[in-house]
Amino acid sequence: MTNLANNLVATATRSPSAVAIKLDDVEVTFGALEVLSQKIATILAEQGVGRGDRVALIMPNIPQMAFVYYGVLRAGAVVVPLNPLLKGREVAYHLTDSGARLVFAWEGVLAEAQAGAEDSGTATGEPVSVIAVDGSAFMQRVAGTEPTPGVVELDGGDTAVVLYTSGTTGRPKGATLSHTNLSRNTEISRDLMGTAEGEVLFGGLPFFHIFGQTCALNAAVLTGATVTLLPRFEPGKALEIIARDRVTIFEGVPTMYIAMLRHPSVTDTDLSSVRVAVSGGSALPVEVLHEFERVFGADLLEGYGLSETSPIVSFNRVGHLRKPGSIGTPVDGVEVRMLDPEGNEVAQGEVGELAVRGHCVMKGYWRNPDATATAIPDGWFRTGDLARFDEDGLIFIVDRKKDVILRGGYNVYPREVEEVLYEHPAVAEAAVIGVPDDLHGEEIVAVIGLKAEHAPADDAAREALGTEIVDFAKERVAAYKYPRRVVLVDALPKGPTGKILKREIKV
Repeated sequence: MTNLANNLVATATRSPSAVAIKLDDVEVTFGALEVLSQKIATILAEQGVGRGDRVALIMPNIPQMAFVYYGVLRAGAVVVPLNPLLKGREVAYHLTDSGARLVFAWEGVLAEAQAGAEDSGTATGEPVSVIAVDGSAFMQRVAGTEPTPGVVELDGGDTAVVLYTSGTTGRPKGATLSHTNLSRNTEISRDLMGTAEGEVLFGGLPFFHIFGQTCALNAAVLTGATVTLLPRFEPGKALEIIARDRVTIFEGVPTMYIAMLRHPSVTDTDLSSVRVAVSGGSALPVEVLHEFERVFGADLLEGYGLSETSPIVSFNRVGHLRKPGSIGTPVDGVEVRMLDPEGNEVAQGEVGELAVRGHCVMKGYWRNPDATATAIPDGWFRTGDLARFDEDGLIFIVDRKKDVILRGGYNVYPREVEEVLYEHPAVAEAAVIGVPDDLHGEEIVAVIGLKAEHAPADDAAREALGTEIVDFAKERVAAYKYPRRVVLVDALPKGPTGKILKREIKV
């Protein structure tokens, strides 16, 4: 019998006065977090929510997100974390699909949450209640509620979280993650980063996303570390938090690292507390890795995972062989293969679809057996990423299967071209995409966000810089790979974790 919430009980018993969550001047100790989660369990019972019922959480990274999350888990219910940027119709879809009976919604998104709850209830005939997490009024309600001690004990295979994917290939699907999935992955996160009591983790990755949820919130609760929150990422504020709170473990996505390295205050910020940083969510450009380690004086370790894998599949380890551009080796208890389209394992060094088996793999997609059977046809989860093993057993992601560009009969992997573009001194961020072409089937276009100091003064300078970037790439990759067209933009579209969203790029 197990429940992820038992980690909070154990840490609160061991270190009740240690700070669990910090948001600027607000600090919540583990003892307080435990009592607050008990009070949420009481509120859930008053709402008729019990074991196995789904409860949606629509909040940014604020302290309330942490104690509501653990309150739902300790009650034996299922957390359905949703992006606060969702609009009413999107909220309605997620609530209807998950069958959520109750929503905790931050005041900043209350109108959209209520609209979605009303539409969902109309569609299903089951009313969906909304509890407003509106600052003092919500906290007064919680303060006046009696706590419900104890934790509902569950089987390890029982569902803890239904986490919706971004829906890049259709409507979002709910990855169903068990208590064992999340407990094991949280332990692995602790071990890989050496997270210990008293450490300070940067909390800028949203908790409604699996990276921030497992590697920051749950890892801190397991170990007795502190998470210092940044509800909306801003590079100057992130640098301020690192210095102010003496952050020891920084977790982010590549665009966060790029933004901090480009921020003017990076040169006069005390970064000495950071002992390790972790990157995930999307491919980390090698040039960014080298620059970060030089500026911050800390190891930047790239890992790999997905919502469907809780998330960690593979990781680079301190003290082990590391190669820039690699996502390391599979973590304990996880197996990785590279498969051809027929499901056969390819030879070492050859590119195949990365498939995963082990304790990290989800139970399946919520109420979607067809999608589950497609993704896990034989016990191996198909990630949709193309990768290879090198001679030392390290894994290199080549690209997303669906992002591969077919130009004139040749496969072009956008990441390879993007790595080259990041070497150009004017390039801050880059995305290489394919567009339809009558002659070649697809043509290669590079969409570039420029460093501020390289912004062109006029159209002539813009055109000249675009030509220069094309020539730069042309000298460094095969003739069929370089971008024939460069589009210069102020910034590339990004998702809630800062991941570049190629599907939203219009050229």
